Amino acid sequence: MTEKLRILMIDDHPMIIEGYQNTLQFTKKDNQELFIDIANNCDEAVAFMDKSVQSEWLYDILFVDISLPPSTDGTMSSGEDLAEYARKILPSTKIIILTMFNEAFRIHNIIKTIDPEGFLIKSDLTSSELASAFQAVLNNPPFYSGTVNSYIRKTITSDIVIDDKNRKILYLLSQGVKTKNLASHLDISLSAIEKRKKQLRDIFDVTDGQDETLLDRARKQGFV
Repeated sequence: MTEKLRILMIDDHPMIIEGYQNTLQFTKKDNQELFIDIANNCDEAVAFMDKSVQSEWLYDILFVDISLPPSTDGTMSSGEDLAEYARKILPSTKIIILTMFNEAFRIHNIIKTIDPEGFLIKSDLTSSELASAFQAVLNNPPFYSGTVNSYIRKTITSDIVIDDKNRKILYLLSQGVKTKNLASHLDISLSAIEKRKKQLRDIFDVTDGQDETLLDRARKQGFV
């Protein structure tokens, strides 16, 4: 019996999409027939998703790149926003996230907000991994690439619990944002940030007060 699969691939690099398409067509099972739509930005992706809901021929799988040009109306600024939108209007569609980002904060955020059935870091990706991910997500999700799995293992085996604001502080510091500028990114006062940084130094047992030492310890535990 033929299994007809409808797929939407969202990436702003045509060559990358061509590679994904070729891999899937070449490695699909004999009884699988793939119907692939391609979107190069947020606007095209939303139009395809809305149309699939109207036609009631829903997508089986979405491949979503995180770095995308924002939508013209400004409501969507990345693939994360698109994936959240897909979760609302296409609740049964499986989502595979593809991204160049491999920072712990971004990985944590994507798992928490989207909980994708597939999560692939582009620098880990080979055509055989893409083919494996595709079949695994169809039949037995989730499928996470090596970098994502190692992050999950590190944070599960760590007995440290850090809330989202503190994770964001670590992330912003790792991106080179100065302490005095953190307040504008986090919508809390500078004194609240200083308190949180003290908490983080206590958690990671940093006695020299240096941000670099704090980041180094947080990295080793998989939080940055």
